[in-house]
Amino acid sequence: MGTALKELVKDYAKPCKTEDLSGVVAIDAFNALYQFLTIIRQPDGTPLMDSSGRMTSHLSGIFYRTVSLLEVGLQPVFIFDGKPPELKKATNEERHARREEAEQKFQEAQKAGDTEAAYKYARAAARPDEAIIQSAKDLLTAMNIPYLIAPSEGEAQAAHMVMKGDVTYAASQDYDTLLFGSPSFLRNLTVSGRRKVQGRTIQVQPEVITLKNVLSGLSLTREELIQIAILIGTDFNPGVPGIGAKRGLKAVKGGEFEKTLHQAPHSDIDYDEVMAFFLHPPVTDEYSLLWKPLNAETVRAFLCDDYEFSDEKIMRTLGKVANTKEQKSLDQWF
Repeated sequence: MGTALKELVKDYAKPCKTEDLSGVVAIDAFNALYQFLTIIRQPDGTPLMDSSGRMTSHLSGIFYRTVSLLEVGLQPVFIFDGKPPELKKATNEERHARREEAEQKFQEAQKAGDTEAAYKYARAAARPDEAIIQSAKDLLTAMNIPYLIAPSEGEAQAAHMVMKGDVTYAASQDYDTLLFGSPSFLRNLTVSGRRKVQGRTIQVQPEVITLKNVLSGLSLTREELIQIAILIGTDFNPGVPGIGAKRGLKAVKGGEFEKTLHQAPHSDIDYDEVMAFFLHPPVTDEYSLLWKPLNAETVRAFLCDDYEFSDEKIMRTLGKVANTKEQKSLDQWF
């Protein structure tokens, strides 16, 4: 997802604690759903489900993480993707094919009793379908948490809202958020806590990346940062073979963007259109940011009566919003 800018940006990422953040955070909803669906699973890769077979992993993630944000005084708004641009068609088709293949391998691993492989392929097959997306919106409504549907890319809408000053941070895992111009970019917000990576457990902290610091530190303009991303590859174009972040930086700063771009195997792509989409994506100013107090019974009825969550756990967690600033993480799922 997004573009591989980590090698260039990591030195400008400032680790922080969630409780040290304040203000309004616009969360890339699809990105968060994907993270929850990937992380919150049984050891054999099976997602959480109710007795009817409806997936509930994402509802658990949204509920507990949103409460943890409210506990420390952050005001979340979730931004859902709208219509994908035509530029993203090839990427979406490729992702769909990879997930279909992973789903097939997951089923095969389950039949073979290979728990480790099943877990791996289940994570790779995770994707939010229409039922998952709608139930996520229904939960946010029950929790009185605002959300909106972007005209196109959720990261672009979140970045726009930060640039307008209506939002403090745009939260996502995708570095595209910087390319869309968000002044403050917040990573790891929905996945902070302990994570298993390559067989070992690590502690993941949220980190704030300021676009101004990235550009000044690398002596780049935003347009040049987008050029580097284009050479690496984005959701809207394949990259140039052999070009990573550091080689892309060298090419752009050396004035060889166009020359390097000619090495790309896909000559039919309009790279000016890709640049224009990052600089001027479809966004909207028609939204309302209003946070009402949580109605515990409404949330309980949705999660417990409709989706069979534990009354005791849900009510106990809701009680923490007003009584404590102790953050509940997703540690239990790693």
